[in-house]
Amino acid sequence: MWYRAHGPSTVSTVFDVLIEGGRVVDGTGAPPYPADIGVRDGRIEAVGDLSSGGARPAAATVDAAGRLVVPGFIDAHVHGDATVLDPGVQLAALRQGVTTFVLGQDGLSFAPSGPETLRFVTRYFAAINGAHPALGGGPVSVADLLASYDRATALNTVYLVPHGTVRHAACGDPSAMLRLVEQGLEDGAAGLSSGLEYVPGRYGDAAELAALCAPVARAGLPYVTHMRGYEEAAATGMAEARAIAERAGVALHVSHYHGPGERLAGMVDRALAAGLDVTFDSYPYLSGFSILAMVALPRDLDGPGVPGPGTDGRTGDGPGGTPGGAGDGTARPDLDRTVALLHDPAVRRRLARETDPTLWRRAVLAHVPAAEFAWTEGRTLAEAAAEAGRGPADFCADLLIATGLAASCVFAQPPGNDDASMRLLLRHPAHLGGSDAIHIGGHPHPRAFGAFARFLGRHVRELGDWTWEEAVAHLSSGPARRFRLPDRGEIRPGMAADLVVVDPGKVADTADYSRPRLLAEGIDDVLVGGVPVLAGGALTGARPGRPLRPR
Repeated sequence: MWYRAHGPSTVSTVFDVLIEGGRVVDGTGAPPYPADIGVRDGRIEAVGDLSSGGARPAAATVDAAGRLVVPGFIDAHVHGDATVLDPGVQLAALRQGVTTFVLGQDGLSFAPSGPETLRFVTRYFAAINGAHPALGGGPVSVADLLASYDRATALNTVYLVPHGTVRHAACGDPSAMLRLVEQGLEDGAAGLSSGLEYVPGRYGDAAELAALCAPVARAGLPYVTHMRGYEEAAATGMAEARAIAERAGVALHVSHYHGPGERLAGMVDRALAAGLDVTFDSYPYLSGFSILAMVALPRDLDGPGVPGPGTDGRTGDGPGGTPGGAGDGTARPDLDRTVALLHDPAVRRRLARETDPTLWRRAVLAHVPAAEFAWTEGRTLAEAAAEAGRGPADFCADLLIATGLAASCVFAQPPGNDDASMRLLLRHPAHLGGSDAIHIGGHPHPRAFGAFARFLGRHVRELGDWTWEEAVAHLSSGPARRFRLPDRGEIRPGMAADLVVVDPGKVADTADYSRPRLLAEGIDDVLVGGVPVLAGGALTGARPGRPLRPR
């Protein structure tokens, strides 16, 4: 038979959109098969030979002949908390087949927060998340933030309650933090995230995080962590992550997992064998991207804390004036103090002495929001310092002062994370696709504009690391299960019509480290919620994206 039908081959209905003549990769693990797809009222109405017995009327038709039709991809780790509202970012994602962003990553985002916390996270993560254009001065609940995305973008959004934001808003008070997490989940968040190398999340310990994961576990949602160490420190980071998951009984998802492949895969396998529910995401590149302060500064200089309410009576500023409790001296990082310290010659000498000297050559400046230093974007720190006639440590300090710490860099990872290791982790059944995309800056990491196309062009078509049906499991149906989105990730009647038409012979990333903003090729037609949002490779202007809540 020409098609594999999921229902009757004769359907007496009028479709909003008919995708005809393609080969469907449906997300169940089945290999591609020929079928048409009829869409009505935002959902898949029928899959099969829909031209049998005469043409079915449709308001719009997509000719998918010679192409694959797949469920929209879910980016399991992306920093689009503000930029998802930018049409240029929407275009970059849709050209890769991404229809849903999972936000609130690394323990830092805009909600739940009061005015002071909103100012902090906006400033501290300015080079990562950017500034949300529609939040005002706060307070902002998770419900408020989700509402800001509703039909305001072409992409769907999923949100994780960010531990660092919660910790800042509650000044580290355990009961106040727990209330904020519980309210965030009630508002529609799909889990809890942590960023244990960023402030103030790094000051939380395993006991604190396990307590906050208790309501997450009851909801059947995951704890998503940027661990306290990768590469050679990954064993320490994974041991802590396991301890949190075991103590709370929560599912564990590790963000941007990278390092020596066999060692890291073994840690996941041992956790799975012990009965833990573990997944991870990773991206297909060998360079990282982060804020310069976190990468270059000694830990006690990168956002040192100020006394919490246990010593000076300060209170938290969560939505509704959530009170702070006993402070630990680190709950409220003081970014201005960090900037002031960087003027000190003794601090600069320490920076020159303690920072890995290879960093100056490995770090390429990505976002430098200071007019006098804008020329440095795209140069290594060593190159920029030499051109300025400064030592690299002094130059780094000058740059951080001028930008108020809002600078970022792309950096080569240590040799332990080689191509073989990256490919081994991609093939692991616990792997989910994540870009770790950061769209801010004149010279960002190319993963924001090419990661998912690279998964398909290089790792499916060229290298054979995945079959097409395996690719959909890693990029769509797997993330849908992880974040409890039961109507996404598969193509069958009744499912939400997030659909991507892929040219399997042409799909490819074009962005590279020298030209990181080039758009991907080979995906020209995409539907979100049954609405065409990409047609002929261009945005249609439709904004049907919804905040997706777990079910």
